[in-house]
Amino acid sequence: MTEQRRTALKELQDLDTRILQARERIRDFDPRFEEVEEPVLVLESELGTLRKRSQEMKLEERRLELSIDERRDRLKKLEERLGSVRNLREEAAVSAELEMVKRALQNDEQEAFTLLDQIRKSEDRLQVLEAAYEEAQSLVEPKKEALLTERADVEKELEGLRTKRVEYTEEIDDLELKTYDAIRGKTGRQAVAELTEDGACSNCYGIVPLQIQNEIRHGASLIRCEACGVILSAADPKPDETEGGDAAADGGAEDTDEALVEE
Repeated sequence: MTEQRRTALKELQDLDTRILQARERIRDFDPRFEEVEEPVLVLESELGTLRKRSQEMKLEERRLELSIDERRDRLKKLEERLGSVRNLREEAAVSAELEMVKRALQNDEQEAFTLLDQIRKSEDRLQVLEAAYEEAQSLVEPKKEALLTERADVEKELEGLRTKRVEYTEEIDDLELKTYDAIRGKTGRQAVAELTEDGACSNCYGIVPLQIQNEIRHGASLIRCEACGVILSAADPKPDETEGGDAAADGGAEDTDEALVEE
């Protein structure tokens, strides 16, 4: 594995890490949407329950109205019949039924009165909830729009990273790419790790033999850690070390020039 190819795998890993992070950010939008929509959903659920109950009460109130009309009609007929009875036994029977219908009518009327009061309170509560629901929606919609825009940006970023990865992997050796992909797997575990200053794998911190360290630093072939299986690579030179090396080289050149002048 040459220096260029070694760097390519590390850069690919960095690219894959960014892809993984973008996917996680997209998944994180679902609970954020739920959190934003929760007040509206709670009110929507309460409204649905109250509307259903209100409809049921109105149907019951209609049933009671029909029952009251029937009992009033029956009561009128019994009163008319009471005036034309022919004996005491028939009078007693009609009177008993008359009293029974009166009590049933009173019960229906009282129940209807109570139900009408409940319907009125329910409709008042509906008006309050509908106003609260509209207000909550007006507050939630801008937040949802902002989240949708933000998610679209992340999705666009992810698509760009995926395209870049496809283009990037075309320049990497197929065998090394397969090895890299096999190590990362579906979980996206680390596939490339640098050597530490003391010659250890920076993933598992297992010490790497000196001879293998030299081979890794020369980048002649792909070498994996015997302990954890990741691909090992030399650490990138630090910027200050590179600048220091350049300065030392410049200083050496100046000393040589001065020596030639003296001669």
